[in-house]
Amino acid sequence: MFRTISTISFVVVLAAMALHFVLRKPKCDILFGGERKCRLLDLLRLAVFAFTLLFVEQKLTLLGVLRKLVFLLALLCLVVLVITGFVPRIFLGEQISGYWLMLHATAAPVFAACMAALAVMWADACRLNKNYWPWLNIIIRRTPQSVASPREYELAGRLAFWLLVVLALPVVLSAVLSMFPLFGTAWQEFLLQLHRYCTLTFALVAIIYLYLLTLAAMRRTAAR
Repeated sequence: MFRTISTISFVVVLAAMALHFVLRKPKCDILFGGERKCRLLDLLRLAVFAFTLLFVEQKLTLLGVLRKLVFLLALLCLVVLVITGFVPRIFLGEQISGYWLMLHATAAPVFAACMAALAVMWADACRLNKNYWPWLNIIIRRTPQSVASPREYELAGRLAFWLLVVLALPVVLSAVLSMFPLFGTAWQEFLLQLHRYCTLTFALVAIIYLYLLTLAAMRRTAAR
């Protein structure tokens, strides 16, 4: 059952992102050139652009460099966790074990530490104030201090970030609690299922979040 749900979920999310990109075409002519050939390769160009974002110049501050390094380490661990956690289930139809499990267990605590650090370092930059909720301002009859509307994909990206922070708690706790002899067989099975589906949701939201970050970066680059 989990194998089927995982496969369908990944296909639906990836297909939805591809359809959104094709329909919206976020300033591809400005970014990639209006005279480019074979525009069907724009998705591949987007992937290359997203990869280059990993090496863009960071603010020359200690906190800025540390934030970027922690993000890159978290991204690397996430890739390892997704591959080791879903490839055996989806493509091999097997439980995670052997070297897959060793890699998974090695990357998991590093990723948990990186998520905790990112939640602290990015909390201020990703805060949601009342300027993001026009309908709330109307209800409470409040005039926002800033009349500037959020940039495109900014609100969605911040919501995805906080959703990742919230989802990280059950993902980590379900794995940690299952290691202690505190629960019986039924609760161990519950923790396993909780870990599986929370991890699946986390992976899907993470993919969407990275996609939103890439689109926002494309907008900023094209506006220069």
